[in-house]
Amino acid sequence: MSLAEQPQIAIVGGGIGGMAAAAFLRRAGLRAQVYEQARALTEVGAGLVVAPNVVKLLRRLDGFPQLLDRAVQLEVGWEFRRWENGQVLSSEPLAEACEQLFGERTYTVHRADLLNMLRSSVPESDVHLGRRCRSIDVNGRTTRLHFADGTTAEADVVIGADGIHSAFRDIVAEPSAPTESGLCVYRALVPADSAPAFARRRIQSLWLGPGRHLVHYPIAAGTLINLVAFAPAPPHAEESWTATSTVEEFLHEFDGWHPDLVDLIRAGGTPGRSALRDRAPLSRWTKGRVTLLGDAAHAMLPFFAQGAAQAIEDAAALATCLAATPHDPEQALDRYQNLRIERTHRLQAASRGRAQANHLPDGPEQQSRDAAMACVDPLRENEWIYGYDAESAVHTGL
Repeated sequence: MSLAEQPQIAIVGGGIGGMAAAAFLRRAGLRAQVYEQARALTEVGAGLVVAPNVVKLLRRLDGFPQLLDRAVQLEVGWEFRRWENGQVLSSEPLAEACEQLFGERTYTVHRADLLNMLRSSVPESDVHLGRRCRSIDVNGRTTRLHFADGTTAEADVVIGADGIHSAFRDIVAEPSAPTESGLCVYRALVPADSAPAFARRRIQSLWLGPGRHLVHYPIAAGTLINLVAFAPAPPHAEESWTATSTVEEFLHEFDGWHPDLVDLIRAGGTPGRSALRDRAPLSRWTKGRVTLLGDAAHAMLPFFAQGAAQAIEDAAALATCLAATPHDPEQALDRYQNLRIERTHRLQAASRGRAQANHLPDGPEQQSRDAAMACVDPLRENEWIYGYDAESAVHTGL
């Protein structure tokens, strides 16, 4: 198909989901223009678990070797520990098990390294920074985007990849307000040289305690330790990646926890703190030639570490659908939504349920949970997540 025959595709949002969409569309032979409101492409200091369902997709992009140079391959995942004494409740070897079961391994990465890898797969001329979309006009088959700087752009297909506070959600779905989860997340990056030895292992550790849990793992070629902790939200906590707390407030929430964790928290410096708000699953996220992707479509609580993963799955599936019927974008977008909506709904529900299980108060129910952990194989139990191939699903209809 010549460039003149291709649909004009606009992606609003240049984060991981938007850039992944541009990269997979380009791989599929389609070109997209990315409009990002920030004046520079940056990601906040945070880590991600890149599970096999995502690795198999990213490996198909030219920049994947670049990501591997900065990724950390996990040897053990889901090492669950008890909050006050560090007792190991269960652990899952990952080094070979993931590859045997799913054909890929599990890695941890810095969000910025993943964004840079995706960005390397998109021509610089197709990325437009400092373009905050204020409104859109849909006129038949053409949509006009209006930006805050007074410029406009036209497109045959518009992809809203503008995150959890999406301006496009109300255009394609019934407006709905987020609900308070009652939790907030603390985030910090600890220099590996300053971190206790236990945190430098190539392991994803989860410490469980009453009303709280804490996760840590190495990223950035092992030079940093990603620290993420969940606790009750204080009044008026912001839902923002840029909001901060204090080390003292962070320590107060985990008072009495294992001394090694106290040392890890202190080494992280000023933490970020964001309220966690829940959002009901959308019954649809496509309308005509406008669709949503990633958090804009299906924001989920982070307890399965699949938020970014599902945005990348969306990107791969959407690109495959559009490449299959480029002359009928509406059919392609409907197909994309119908293929993705059940899976993302299921993950939203699973993520919501995990919070309750992780935060049980000490007592009989917590003891039953801990005993059951030793009998569960998380890889096989969650094969529906990690064994999935979003591109193959388009061809099989599953």
